[in-house]
Amino acid sequence: MHPTNQLNIRQQTEEIEKSTLHPRAARAAESRGRLRPEKEGIIRTAYQHDRDRIIHCKSFRRLKHKTQVFLAPAGDHYRTRLTHTLEVSQIARTISRALRLNEDLAEAVALGHDLGHTPFGHAGEAVLNGIHPGGFNHYEQSLRVVDVLEKKGQGLNLTYEVRDGILRHSKGKGHVFPDSGEGRAETLEGQVVRVSDSIAYANHDLDDALRAKMIKISDVPRDVLATLGSNNARRIDTMVKDVIFTSLDSGLDEIRVGPEIGQATEELRAFLYDNVYENSATHAEFRKATKILTELYGYFMENPKEVFREYSFDKGEAEKEQLVCDFVAGMTDRYALKVYEDIFLPKPWGVI
Repeated sequence: MHPTNQLNIRQQTEEIEKSTLHPRAARAAESRGRLRPEKEGIIRTAYQHDRDRIIHCKSFRRLKHKTQVFLAPAGDHYRTRLTHTLEVSQIARTISRALRLNEDLAEAVALGHDLGHTPFGHAGEAVLNGIHPGGFNHYEQSLRVVDVLEKKGQGLNLTYEVRDGILRHSKGKGHVFPDSGEGRAETLEGQVVRVSDSIAYANHDLDDALRAKMIKISDVPRDVLATLGSNNARRIDTMVKDVIFTSLDSGLDEIRVGPEIGQATEELRAFLYDNVYENSATHAEFRKATKILTELYGYFMENPKEVFREYSFDKGEAEKEQLVCDFVAGMTDRYALKVYEDIFLPKPWGVI
């Protein structure tokens, strides 16, 4: 047993944050709190605790078998939703450290930002958005995962700042780097994650498309490569440095990107949409994913007791729709394929 007057390391860390972080950085001791009040421990700050709750949760582990761009890729080196999340986390930590922001908060937001993503990437998201009443988007679902679905309905009870960053990380198909104030997180750390997400996927999606021989490097607009860099490492380095120095030059009132790098990144993203995300080969696979998820959703709406045996559905159709949506959204690519096969494909006679 430790003595009752043991050192409170959390309070020491909070004092270090107070004295070393930028005046506009978020400090764990000044958090707006959790959904349900709880006593913080003596080792970890609130944001460190949030980070650990996310990384140990089931939804985080399932990211390893969820699509980033290429559906259920056979190659070992294509990104998954998990490796994407780790890349976002490291970029966010680099930027946060350089700007003297709270790395723990940025890391927690980054690790949790895609927990609500569907199987089959954005194709799956589009399917659920089209068939689920009220629509569907992965950032709101990510917040639902941490607030409600994890720990058998208890949720992870995260801090306000982490939850805000998770909810506001996404850009949709709009600007890669949003205009000032447009849907931005309240904390600079949350804004860092949003930018880091853009940096990560713009570069690794290009890298994966080159690996898949879907495109050649000579297909990429020359001005984009001239501005951002000729390889993955140089492009990330260029973009990260631009975020750091542009934000510092602005007085760190918000996280910003310079016009030249911002324009080149927008051009790169437009190229990826035309040649990768909306490529005919990619779309052929997305059509298959659409069929799978649409039929699974419909089947479980008609046969909810096959999965939700403990529910009576006494609250009506809306409750059933939400449960089915949560169940389908939480599937990994391979689990969705297995369930679809079990339900809809015939088995050889005598095999059950």
